[in-house]
Amino acid sequence: MALGDANWQGLKFPTGDVYQWEPDSTYIRQAPYFDGMALTPAPVAEIENARVLAVLGDSVTTDHISPAGSIKATSPAGKYLSENGVPATEFNSYGSRRGNHEVMVRGTFANVRLRNRLAPGTEGGVTRLLPEGTTMSIFEASVAYAERKTPLIVLAGKEYGAGSSRDWAAKGPKLLGVRAVIAESFERIHRSNLVGMGILPLQFAAGETVASLGLTGEELFSFPELTTLLKEKFTNGRTLTVTATSADGRKKDFAAAVRIDTPQEIEYYEHGGILLYVLRQLASK
Repeated sequence: MALGDANWQGLKFPTGDVYQWEPDSTYIRQAPYFDGMALTPAPVAEIENARVLAVLGDSVTTDHISPAGSIKATSPAGKYLSENGVPATEFNSYGSRRGNHEVMVRGTFANVRLRNRLAPGTEGGVTRLLPEGTTMSIFEASVAYAERKTPLIVLAGKEYGAGSSRDWAAKGPKLLGVRAVIAESFERIHRSNLVGMGILPLQFAAGETVASLGLTGEELFSFPELTTLLKEKFTNGRTLTVTATSADGRKKDFAAAVRIDTPQEIEYYEHGGILLYVLRQLASK
């Protein structure tokens, strides 16, 4: 009985110590987290002239960021599955396909109730590609920005990442090219998960918001003091200046607190995230 029935016994599978990835699988694929990884981490790259992928309000949950529900045929994830021969009746859910980063990155910020203030009047995973202003899916915009080598950030309100803890709510933005999130406050575990994926959590100064600072999300954002603070291991404080440059060249500087809260998190961030940190620790042994 413990050996299973004839169907189980008849399954064909590869052997060996290393998992054999199936290139045509739509459920489990090798994620690119370690692509191009060196044994020692490179210095953290400056974040300069970043574009805003989304301007979000208060209480954006991990389900807004990485939904676990059904996959719509018209969504980027649904189109990907259709292009790979999966009929709509077998799409299943984002939760069931969490082993396929191609599905999950396309599902990031794809919750149908998400409201991105950068694309007013829309609902769902929609944004505007800047500076053109073209409306498209958040995934499509991220691909265009990646081709331009443009780093991305997210602006948000209070309690960013509220709700249940989901690792894909940090993994997805990482794969989209998000380098930082500036929010009024963070849910505790999600803030930690962002650092664990090498995404910089920044917090507006008390009383300041996207609206009070007059930000539209169409600006270019730079953090010129980040590398200095990291070299100092934050011994001289965790506040840096964010410079937002509008299309007409006007600059607005405001202070933000770096929410890398512990010495261990500094190491994770400097390695590009906890996954690379752990692998390097294993390799060094």
